[in-house]
Amino acid sequence: MRRKLLAFGAAVLAALASILVSVQPASAAVGLHVSGTKIVEANGREFIMRGVNHPHVWYTGQTSSFANIKALGANTVRVVLGSGKRWGPSNDVANVVALCKQNRLICVLEVHDTTGYGEEGAAASLDEAVNYWISQKSVLAGQENYVVINIGNEPIGNTNAAQWTDATANAIKKMRSNGFEHLLMVDAPNWGQDWQYVMRDNAQTILDADSRHNTVLSIHMYAVFNTASSIVDYLNRFQAKGWPLVIGEFGWQFQSGEVDHETILSEAQSRGLGWIAWSWSGNSDPILDMTVNFDPKQLTTFGTRIFNGANGIKATAKEASIYSGSSPSPSPSASPSPSASPSPKPGGCSATYKVVGQWSGGFQGEAAVTAGSSAIKGWTVTWTFANGQTVANAWNATISSSGSSVTARNMSYNGSLGAGASTTFGFLGSWNGSNSVPTLSCTAT
Repeated sequence: MRRKLLAFGAAVLAALASILVSVQPASAAVGLHVSGTKIVEANGREFIMRGVNHPHVWYTGQTSSFANIKALGANTVRVVLGSGKRWGPSNDVANVVALCKQNRLICVLEVHDTTGYGEEGAAASLDEAVNYWISQKSVLAGQENYVVINIGNEPIGNTNAAQWTDATANAIKKMRSNGFEHLLMVDAPNWGQDWQYVMRDNAQTILDADSRHNTVLSIHMYAVFNTASSIVDYLNRFQAKGWPLVIGEFGWQFQSGEVDHETILSEAQSRGLGWIAWSWSGNSDPILDMTVNFDPKQLTTFGTRIFNGANGIKATAKEASIYSGSSPSPSPSASPSPSASPSPKPGGCSATYKVVGQWSGGFQGEAAVTAGSSAIKGWTVTWTFANGQTVANAWNATISSSGSSVTARNMSYNGSLGAGASTTFGFLGSWNGSNSVPTLSCTAT
């Protein structure tokens, strides 16, 4: 929001058994996924979103916001993107994801062009939003541990809100048929506020449309939710049905009759519901901003409440375990890509390199380090760039450069690897003209 407030006989049994065996792995969860009413990581640890919305598509130069949002304690950032129908197109998704990972944030990516479809003439349909996600698949595949895809922001206005059910179910099916395995998030109609209860009354249809059973519903709470009773009643109905829900946007009670943010925060905390407040800065109605001019040292009343208040981010947010070194299951992107690097040697290590994504002048690189036939206590990876590339920011390794030579050393939490075990590190870099893949050398300690 808020460029507005508003799945007989022995022969048969054997055949069924073989089908079940073959189907089950295909539906196994990858990365962040729904378990009952909760969102959990690949390792099974519960993840409760505590974050803010960042209007990136309108302020693409405000990339420091990711670090600032993290510094104030958030574990999630919901990033506004454009499909090109109304805003954008956002062709810097690889960079956005890299910024999230660099700052140890879970990245909720949303297409904003769908806002108010059916009522807003310029709005994109959910089908058009899915086409945008398909265009970005190459940079999103393998990021399931870090990225949630919010298919479209507030995808239906107040005109014929009932169309939301079919449009949303079809969007989910199209995402899955195109190979997306990410946790999907879907917003309610009525500008996200569901005051006609279309999402509330049709949620099971939406969840059943997902062959991966990996969709979370999202309610946006503004003026419709101006009393404790309206908030509690709505949340109770989802809880009673066992439906996964997050509060994808909400504002605050800046005047009588507006949203009851205190109840939202307390109820979310008691129920273990994730929430993402609107917005970091730059909102057309600045009363909803948390900072003045994107300055984290200038928190607004709302910002102070969200970050520092009871049930706020600093008091309740827990970082995703994928960043904590607590040995969660590795991301699919951590699987070593073919390269010229040698096979693991006994007592040593090997490293592989790949370009996760690149854009004009910049790219995201990732390396996988694998121990040999014996455990190692630490590792150092070196390589030489052939085309003048440079490394800027890095995560999960300490990287230093001398001219074209680059050295990466393990962090305290990912140096010890068992025989054959792997870890990954990544970085943002710059390139010009060519971005060839270097050969990596790994030394174990």
